[in-house]
Formats: sequence, C-alpha cells, structure tokens
Amino acid sequence: MSADGVFRTRSLGVAAEGLPDQYADGKAAKVWELYIGDTQSRTQEYKSWVLSLLRERGVRKVLDVACGTGVDSIMLVEEGFNMVSVDASDKMLKYALKSRWERRKEPAFDQWVIEEANWLTLSEDIQKPGPGFDAVICLGNSFAHLPDFKGDQSDQKLALQNIASMVRPGGILIIDHRNYDFILETGRAPQGKNIYYKRDKFRLSYYPHCLESFTGLLKGAFNGHMEHSVYGDFKTYVPGQSQAPCYFIHVCKKTA
Repeated sequence: MSADGVFRTRSLGVAAEGLPDQYADGKAAKVWELYIGDTQSRTQEYKSWVLSLLRERGVRKVLDVACGTGVDSIMLVEEGFNMVSVDASDKMLKYALKSRWERRKEPAFDQWVIEEANWLTLSEDIQKPGPGFDAVICLGNSFAHLPDFKGDQSDQKLALQNIASMVRPGGILIIDHRNYDFILETGRAPQGKNIYYKRDKFRLSYYPHCLESFTGLLKGAFNGHMEHSVYGDFKTYVPGQSQAPCYFIHVCKKTA
C-alpha cells in the first residue's frame, strides 16, 4: 500500500487497523514542519500561480481553512494579504503560532489571526467579516482527510457548505485534491513530485475524491451559484489530456 493509500478510519486521524493517531501525538505535525515548514519548499510555480490568481481578483482578506503548520498562510502574510488561519489540530497550529510569535514585531504577523476550528462547526468557531472573505483556501489535499463516517458523505457536504459560506459574493474558494481518478483506475499515483510530505515518515488516511463527484459536492455547497474552473497541477485542465496531473485544483467563484 502506498503512502497515499486509502484507510477506513474510526475517528478523525485514527485508522481502523495498523495506523496510530498521528495527529494526536504530534508526529504528523513534526514531520510536516520539518519538511515543509519553510515557505521556500513550495515550488516557484505553485507560489506564482496562487499569488497571480489572488491578485488578479483583487483579493485582500483570505481564510486558510487548512492552516496546518502555517506554510501557505505564512507565504500569503509575507505577500501582504490579511490572513485568518484555522485548523482542527492544535498540534499543527502550535507551529503556526510559534512562527507568528517569532515574527510578532512585523506588523503583518502581529495582525495574523490564528484559531482552532472544525469544518463541521466553522460558523460557530470563527467570525465571518461582513459578507465574507475575498478568498478561502483549502490546499495540500487537506479536505481528503475528512472521512465519510456515515457512508452518505453528509459530513463532507456540511463541511463544504460551511467553507463556502465564508466566501463573500464575488469571492473565490480554492480547494484541491489528489488525482484519485487516476489512482483508483491504475493502482498508482501519477508521475510527479509530492511537495506535501516525506513518504517514508508517516501515513495518513484519505477519502478518494474523484473529479466529477467532487465537482458535484462543490456545486451543492454553493447551491449552484458559482463559476467553476479546474486546474491540473496549476495548468488549465482539459479532460482526456495525455499527461495525468498529480493534483486537481478547483477555483469556485461565488456568484450570489
């Protein structure tokens, strides 16, 4: 089984068989920080794509709903965006909080808001600024960590509805997932570097979201009021293209 294998879980971060709760003991957070704790580990292509997308849409206020150790949020704080960053794992957030403390004399970092929050109770956990954020991001295959305990995707639907509710009219949601279509069809991952973790250090549980079904979940979360674009590894995705992307990135503009 590869590091991106799909495991049935009993509770968030706790695998049914053979895998420890690596969120609770902090191991995942530690490896995450060691491997991608430096924003320089993000590829220039990745950084340029995200910054270009946000700036061309006039984004100022950004909510990172999968902050983790803070690598994406730090990159955006450094680039002048007003950040609110949340995560359900306090073990992950301690690294983001540490970074904010160490750079607290910089005004942008002093104003950076970091909170613990759950996608299923997001509206109760954080305060939405007026009509919402200019952009909400959920990157690094983060949403795939939410299991489907009930077998009907109701938790995933609720989470996406809550995330979408944080986007102001005219704002955007950027959310990605691995190319599970390819993985499920071929039994292997597409060729390409995984920039999110060291494969030999730990395994985590994922729900294998496929492109068509996940697009349907997003449409439901926005009640159909969205303009939707799909990118494959930061390039416009063309169905049936010869090179299978490692990641699908959805950009959803709220239209109402």
